[in-house]
Amino acid sequence: MSAESGTVGRGEPGTAGSGEPGTVPGTVRPGGRTARVRAAVLRAAGDVLAEEGFAHLDLADVARRAEVGKTTVYRRWGSVTGLVADLLSDMAEQSSPRTETGSVLGDLRANAALVRRTLADPRQGALFRAVIAAATCDVRTAEALRRFYDVRVSEWVPCVEEGVARGELPVGTDAAMVVRAVSAPLYYSLLTVGVVPDEGAAERAAEGAFAAAVAGVYVVGE
Repeated sequence: MSAESGTVGRGEPGTAGSGEPGTVPGTVRPGGRTARVRAAVLRAAGDVLAEEGFAHLDLADVARRAEVGKTTVYRRWGSVTGLVADLLSDMAEQSSPRTETGSVLGDLRANAALVRRTLADPRQGALFRAVIAAATCDVRTAEALRRFYDVRVSEWVPCVEEGVARGELPVGTDAAMVVRAVSAPLYYSLLTVGVVPDEGAAERAAEGAFAAAVAGVYVVGE
């Protein structure tokens, strides 16, 4: 997997199938065969989401696709929402690191390009649409998706903070708001009218967020 996400969140503490008492799916990092099983299962889950959507995600089917024991999948993840949570956690961890260009606008353009490539990817775009749709009606999936984006936004926040320190943006600029403003129109286009953002859309998103930030739109606490 490429672009904003890597391969394929965490659930609630003590959830059945988490692997250890009081742990959360995805928080215990296994090695060896266990790691290979987890990777195969998450890949299979991502395939189902991309191909058929959240409604067709079934633990037994995922186990069959991943060629692992059904009992293993039920014991480790416990539920479909637990599996999706771990999938999002893994995606956040394997996401491409932020690009540093030396300027806020350059960094925001890099961020927009990264988001665009993710949404334009046939598998990744479909996967995100499925998860976002599921999050509208499932609380646990919504929480996992929020954590995923919190991680991604946090990764890019320093580029805005450094821009403030260099004097490119006003003091008091909310860095997270600027980062979110870059990806918002790209997701909006994909989710509302089904238009996959192109390079021009990514450029406009970055420039729009930058112009608004320079104008002080995202200054808070005054």
